Amino acid sequence: MPNLTGNALFAQSGGPTSVINSSAYGVIAACLSAAEIDRVYAAKNGVRGILTDNLIEIGEELQARLPLLKNTPSAAFGSCRHKLKNPEEDDSEYKIIEDIFRKYNIRYFFLNGGNDSMDTCAKISRYFEKSGYACRVIGVPKTIDNDLVLTDHCPGFASAARFIATVTAECALDNSVYDTGSVAIIETMGRHAGWLAGSAALAAFAVPGVSDFKNSPSAPDLIYLPERVFDLEKFLSSVSDIYKRKSKCLVVVSEGLMLADGTFVSEAQVSGTDGFAHAQLGGLAARLASIVKARLGVKTRGIELSLLQRCASHLASAIDISEAEGAGRFAVAAAIAGHTGKMAGILREPPRHLCEDGACYTDNSYQSAFSLFDVAEVANAEKKVPPEMISEDGSYVTQAFIDYCLPLIAGDPERVYKDGVPEFFTL
Repeated sequence: MPNLTGNALFAQSGGPTSVINSSAYGVIAACLSAAEIDRVYAAKNGVRGILTDNLIEIGEELQARLPLLKNTPSAAFGSCRHKLKNPEEDDSEYKIIEDIFRKYNIRYFFLNGGNDSMDTCAKISRYFEKSGYACRVIGVPKTIDNDLVLTDHCPGFASAARFIATVTAECALDNSVYDTGSVAIIETMGRHAGWLAGSAALAAFAVPGVSDFKNSPSAPDLIYLPERVFDLEKFLSSVSDIYKRKSKCLVVVSEGLMLADGTFVSEAQVSGTDGFAHAQLGGLAARLASIVKARLGVKTRGIELSLLQRCASHLASAIDISEAEGAGRFAVAAAIAGHTGKMAGILREPPRHLCEDGACYTDNSYQSAFSLFDVAEVANAEKKVPPEMISEDGSYVTQAFIDYCLPLIAGDPERVYKDGVPEFFTL
């Protein structure tokens, strides 16, 4: 593959995460040190910034502050949710993109995002292949939902999982303070995939000596994922049984829970027979808390974690930060090597069998590596929690889920503080 020289462009897309800027740092730092790349630009507000010619050159003043990106939440260069039409049907926006790329001599394009962003990468790469413009397009994954296929996990998920596990443990302990009973229901993000809700089970390890993660005093009593149909009557029966036994109950639910008819529980119509009569307006946690209070006559509280799941960088996983940066650097190396239309994903390496001084053993410590995947295969597909990671009755996760998630949330990153609060990168 012949060398390609020119400038590089980085853009962020979709919902932010607490480590999306670590990938930005990885991409930009690698581009700045690459002999094949002269100048580095970032698009303001993703693809929309490209379409409106709103590019930011990463000059010396920004370069000096780039390390702060690794602990900065949100999308430092702005994001958007702009879906490009298929170039075969309407190529008008692609012509604008190519004109902008030619204007700035962009020969390397890196888009950091989720499912729709990989779809955008696939479309732009396909268009350039047809138009003949030489530009290498690589997707850098991010999403707290952990629903991108092929990659073992997505940068952003581990930090969100760590936050959810931590606040779930804190809520579990808070819920046990008084001698009067109560039921608390925590709602996580995850419209179609339950990885975030399931990560609440990791709260069990907030107390020492846990042998059964389901019965830890810091663990939730019930966890419901959207991969299983939600049965309101069984849910109420389970809550009632636990409350009678413990005088309290902590439930974690994914926002995407659905009834048997395919209706989202949070959007189900009020009727006299489905149990939703007189349910208060609001999110899923508030609605279920209202139903529990009305049906069981107990004190309830609905807790919606909302945006905190994706912006709580103070609880980011060191492994997540490292892998997010590594994915960015790997993407640049892949592009310079001649690849295009790919996504830089993560592979989990199997246990290593080692021998030393005549003794052999298995090293089960977590190890990962980066690999390339075709963005066309990743785009618009969805990875859900597999059946073996969900309990038979659908009200919890299994040990397989714990084994998958627990290594990802490890490690405390180094941070820069100013006057007691973290110092963040800003434009």
